[in-house]
Amino acid sequence: MSGSARHTVPVDVHLILRRDGLTGPEVLLSRRAGPVYATGLWHLPSGHLDPGEDMVAAVIREAREETGVLIAVEDVTAAVTVHHRPPRGTGSRIGVFFEVRRWSGLPRVREPDRCDGMGWYPLGALAEPMVAYCRAGLDAYRAGLPAAVHFQQPGDLIEFAPDGVDPTLLLAGPSADAMELPCLLREFAERTVGPITEAVDVSWARPGSRVWRITGSGGGTWYLKRHRAVGFHTREVAAYRMWAPALGHHAPRLVAADTATQAVVITALAGRSPHGMVLDPAVEVLVQRELGRLAAALHHCTPDEPDQPVSPDPASDKVLRHLEAARPHLADGDEELVLAAARTYDGLPRPELVPTHGDLQYRNVLLADDGEVRLFDFERSEYATRTRDMVRLSDTWAGRPELRAAFLGGYGRPLTPTEVVRLDCEAAFDSVAGIAYGHSHHDPEVVERGRRTLRRLRTARRP
Repeated sequence: MSGSARHTVPVDVHLILRRDGLTGPEVLLSRRAGPVYATGLWHLPSGHLDPGEDMVAAVIREAREETGVLIAVEDVTAAVTVHHRPPRGTGSRIGVFFEVRRWSGLPRVREPDRCDGMGWYPLGALAEPMVAYCRAGLDAYRAGLPAAVHFQQPGDLIEFAPDGVDPTLLLAGPSADAMELPCLLREFAERTVGPITEAVDVSWARPGSRVWRITGSGGGTWYLKRHRAVGFHTREVAAYRMWAPALGHHAPRLVAADTATQAVVITALAGRSPHGMVLDPAVEVLVQRELGRLAAALHHCTPDEPDQPVSPDPASDKVLRHLEAARPHLADGDEELVLAAARTYDGLPRPELVPTHGDLQYRNVLLADDGEVRLFDFERSEYATRTRDMVRLSDTWAGRPELRAAFLGGYGRPLTPTEVVRLDCEAAFDSVAGIAYGHSHHDPEVVERGRRTLRRLRTARRP
């Protein structure tokens, strides 16, 4: 290494806010305006890091300041890195592009002195004219490549010229093997179970954690899961270590966990998911009764609440954020019902917090050929109210009182009057959040479930 000063470059962050459009994936673009660089050109929401700020915090802040959307840390995914040199000046910079597919709020122009337009554009038909630097990052993103070099020459145009010379150099990542397992994940899995002969991606269609069914050289089968955020990894590992053992063979067993890759290997369970299946009525009653029994075992697996039990945040705080995004898609009376539920919920007695699954619904259930029911996917496990684990199952109870009775029969007791109100309130909150998420991500199943629940609550006139 030479004795000269180290080369340093500024770092900026770019937000690829992505949704599924009618003709394919779309991204949010904004048009620069006023006394800023590249005024009049389209660009991704972006900005520089503040002193002492990390990249993820920066892109979340820029998203809020420029578009008004709220993004959780666990929903930020690294997409592309671009080394760029603009046509004016001699310095270069590093741009880090982040993909986000889940957020709350409706994107809108929040800085009219710097932006005079905003809209969704298909990845295959981006707005023009666009900043060439931004276009280079999106070209790499569309190609599924991790990085690009975009060094412009003095006199080059700031905007992307479709018919001009494009200086973008797209860089491929490490070649994937036939099993499509990233190198570090494969190393972790093989340290755990030995040589792997087959790896099949069985991830859920929605964006999130990735799951592979892996087969060892001796014929054994396990599941390898890489969490999309450290929070999900921490929750699931803790649940498998502390709570899932109370369910016995009705839940997977944690074989190994690796914090470096945010991955786990768990044992495989036999069975089919009842999600989307038309079950025989008698079979579904048995399924609900067994789910009630498993929920009770989970809720009672430890007698203690968290070391520092804290009352849930005021319901109105989150509800107002979700209502802002969902409001255009609500039926008459929905908003009033949800706001009334928030007032009611905040006035209920402080609930007991217990270990919960966090996402108890048919898609996280397996039904074996012998009729046994099993649970998996504990990445949303946390201390919460008992009724929180009943919210999404309650959608299956609509018009089927025998299913509700079967679940509570397995649970071992009926709900108290306060719990009945609490469940309805939490169902209303989950519905409006689902409608907001479903519309922004074109997920009609989640939207319809939310609408069904709100319609049921309006009809019942509760709370």
